[in-house]
Amino acid sequence: MTATAPPPSSPGATGHALVTGAASGIGAAIVADLAAHGWEVTGVDVREDALTRALHEVRERTGAPLRPAVGDLADAEVPAAAVRDAWAHRPLDALVNAAGIYPAVPFFELTAEQWDRVQHVNVRAPFLAVQELGRLSSAAGRAPAVVNITSGAARSARPGTAPYSTSKAALTLLTQASAVELGPLGIRVNAVAPDFVDVASDVNPVTTEYADAVRRSLLPGPARPDHVASAVRLLLSDDAGWVTGTTLAVDGGASAGTRALPQHWRGVTGVQTPSPRPSPPTPQDPPRPAPQEVR
Repeated sequence: MTATAPPPSSPGATGHALVTGAASGIGAAIVADLAAHGWEVTGVDVREDALTRALHEVRERTGAPLRPAVGDLADAEVPAAAVRDAWAHRPLDALVNAAGIYPAVPFFELTAEQWDRVQHVNVRAPFLAVQELGRLSSAAGRAPAVVNITSGAARSARPGTAPYSTSKAALTLLTQASAVELGPLGIRVNAVAPDFVDVASDVNPVTTEYADAVRRSLLPGPARPDHVASAVRLLLSDDAGWVTGTTLAVDGGASAGTRALPQHWRGVTGVQTPSPRPSPPTPQDPPRPAPQEVR
């Protein structure tokens, strides 16, 4: 685990956040969003050159103090070390576990090593980072907020994603378990679950055909990383100060339902006009006796 000497802290910074997976994709978007709103950010990634470039670009746009920290989160020592190193620079106000790997491997070709690496990066690393954050926060009497990036794949598996879907389902439950354990310390732990977000990643590449097939949003247009970043910032803010242990779906309505099915009725306009109900029978008055002639 190596960290580069940071620039001086900005006196107007909102807080100090540690973001994993900061070199690209959703992680990089979260760094950019937090920096634009006054946060100081320590970004963790295994790709040193990509991380340095990403943080430099954000620093040029925002002037925010950003710190690169290079480490492989599959290494059991790295997640806690990243938290400690960032804390030593400045106590943390937020932790965002955005790092994740998404290998597309046919089920019968999966190896134990591939399976383990996905679980280590996607589940074990967030656990170890949150655990260390809890220890440091408890000792310092601080209550930072945590957001884990999970996925719609936690609810619905896709071909070739057995380790990924499993890891994200586990991360969803880890979010709840962490909220239970850390709630007495005032530490909020939540998750954001995007559906498919095309981040043009060279680490987790997907084909155009796959991207088109898995998009299920009810809203027009593809999801963007900044959609996820905005939700993360909301959950870190005081506006979500009474929210913990929950998963916010940022999926354009994909978890609400689908429009990719035919209507099950027949109709020209797509709107079925219900047939009028027959009126109930009118009660009949009992027959009245004919008047009698009085003689």
